[in-house]
Amino acid sequence: MKSETTENGTLEHWTPEEVAAAFSENDIVLIDVRTPQEFGLERIEGALLAPMQAFQPEHMPDQSKKQIVFHCGSGVRSEKVARQCLAAGFDRIAHMESGFGGWKEAGLKYIGTDVSTGAPKEMQKSN
Repeated sequence: MKSETTENGTLEHWTPEEVAAAFSENDIVLIDVRTPQEFGLERIEGALLAPMQAFQPEHMPDQSKKQIVFHCGSGVRSEKVARQCLAAGFDRIAHMESGFGGWKEAGLKYIGTDVSTGAPKEMQKSN
């Protein structure tokens, strides 16, 4: 992971592989800041949804037991939300660089939509 010292605290940039490892060990809270529509079509199983358009840093859980890591589609929105958290008083926060697109490119499992039935289905890009 890379970290960046900002005027408000430390912003960590995690790779999809780092996020997957920490998430599988139950060490982080993974928060998806995409729209409900994006989340409904495909998502990382177990990630929580807090859409950027309604995001309020003061309603985030504290990080005393688990670190918060944000993700979006490409890493742009999650970085903006992470910076909002730092400006609101968090001293350290993380986001997944390359976003959900990077997660899929890395061949990590996710929940998608089966186009033939419209039902949720576990998916994974084959490399």
